[in-house]
Formats: sequence, C-alpha cells, structure tokens
Amino acid sequence: MIDSIKKSETIALGGSPMRYKSELRMAENGNLIIHVPMIIRRQRGRKIIVAPNAPDSDVQNLPDVTQNHIVQALARAFSWRDSLESGKIKSISALARKLNIDCSYVTRILKLTTLAPDIINAIISGTEPKGLSLAKLVKSFPEDWYEQRKLFRFGANNS
Repeated sequence: MIDSIKKSETIALGGSPMRYKSELRMAENGNLIIHVPMIIRRQRGRKIIVAPNAPDSDVQNLPDVTQNHIVQALARAFSWRDSLESGKIKSISALARKLNIDCSYVTRILKLTTLAPDIINAIISGTEPKGLSLAKLVKSFPEDWYEQRKLFRFGANNS
C-alpha cells in the first residue's frame, strides 16, 4: 500500500521544465524510504533548499539576508584601522603578528575601509547586489567610489 503513494511535480529549472517525483516506499528490510525532490541554490553566499511548489519556491522573493561574514570583516577592518591610526599598534606587520595571521590577509581586510559609504551601508543592511561575496571584495578594487559602484554592480537596481 505504501508503494503506491507517489506524486509527480513539475518545476522549471533554468527555464526548462524538469520532472521531479515525491515518493514514499517501503524497502525490502522494512525501512521507510521517503524521496523529497528539492533544489539547492546559492543566494547571497548561503545555500537555500527549495522544494517544488513550496510557498518559498520563488527564490527571488525571499527576504534579504545579511552576510554576517562580510559584516564581520568590515568590523575587523575598521577596528584594525583605528588601532593603527591611534598608534596602539605600530604597523600592519605588528598587527598581523599580534593576531597571529598572515600580513597579506590583514592588508586585504584593511582595504575594505576604502569602500564607498553607501556600499558599506548596503552590505550592513543586506541590500547589496546578488553575487557580492567577501572573496570579490578582498580582490583588488579601485579606490574611486564611482568605479567601485560600477565594479560591484551598485546602482538603481541592486537585484
């Protein structure tokens, strides 16, 4: 009787419909096997499980998520900059030694303090453009704020 419970779902993935089947069946050893179709997508650096025909299956309409790792990196950057500017720590290499981390990492994180204020605010509020990651932010970027906005796709439509 359990073998006969099957449901067919159709969803669109990348514009082309694909068939997924939910099923509940009994294995030979008596265990219950439940197959739930799902899609795993990345949004704002996080993995999201989307079930076909679920209320939240339209990934674009999910609420904005603050990328905590980027916010933490920004907080570190400004804290480290304050320590350097106040003279509490003499140099970037002294800071790296004190934190027991690589000097190049400290330099890349400190560069985040040169981001445009509106970019920083968007990251903190979770409204940055999709696809923005810490890896992209710590790569070399221009110091000109207008060029930063173009590079990281900030503008009228951040979605």
